[in-house]
Amino acid sequence: MFSPDFYLSDLDLYVELTTLRQRLVTKKNRKLRRLRELYPGIKITLLYKRDYQELLAKYGYGSAELDPPDAETLRGEAEHILFTRGQITRAVRRLGAAVTRDYAGRAPILVGILKGVTFFLADLMRTIRLPVAVDFMAISQFKGDGGAVRILKDLDLDIQGRDVILVEDIVDTGMTLRYLLAHLAGRGPSSLAVCTLLDKRARRLVDVPIRYTGFELRDEFVVGYGLDHRQRYRNLPFLAKLRPELYRPDARP
Repeated sequence: MFSPDFYLSDLDLYVELTTLRQRLVTKKNRKLRRLRELYPGIKITLLYKRDYQELLAKYGYGSAELDPPDAETLRGEAEHILFTRGQITRAVRRLGAAVTRDYAGRAPILVGILKGVTFFLADLMRTIRLPVAVDFMAISQFKGDGGAVRILKDLDLDIQGRDVILVEDIVDTGMTLRYLLAHLAGRGPSSLAVCTLLDKRARRLVDVPIRYTGFELRDEFVVGYGLDHRQRYRNLPFLAKLRPELYRPDARP
């Protein structure tokens, strides 16, 4: 009986694996042709093992230790990949679907906090099936001044009477988020909600309402997908845990 090697249900894709050996490639191609004759409606492809691993990493299947090509940028600097490109994509789609459902018939304003949110916000917008407006804020926080927050760039849009979703890359202590929510609430929005890619509850100092969360995170230093350390790693398409010796106070720049 003919049957493919693997089936990826989320992609509705059957996969047949091969190596570089010509005899095996020929044998596998014959099998694929026979499968397509027997089941003309199925999607099936022939892949080398390396290509199959990259496909798994891209769509969030299996281990995050697969070391996709992008990981070369972090070789020796990351302990491991926490969330693959595929896992992030699926989480963003889930959040976009929830926003679409909850704000049906309305046109919310998405407010992103620069700079770390850029990847997440851009991808999130594309999954929301509603008319949305976008604005940005930029802030700085002074650790030596009781965590005081200073607004470097405020909103350009008038949010009075509008539905506002504050979009964050990561929430940890909640102190900055509490300040931002109070600041935005003073502008008189019709509603105000929070959507964050990462929620680091282990570091929470104050209670803040978070309506949409991509991933729960332990107390780990994460880079990639917009998050940086000393302006590096933002362009990585996955999220990785950085080695502690790279971000400790005595670490070299």
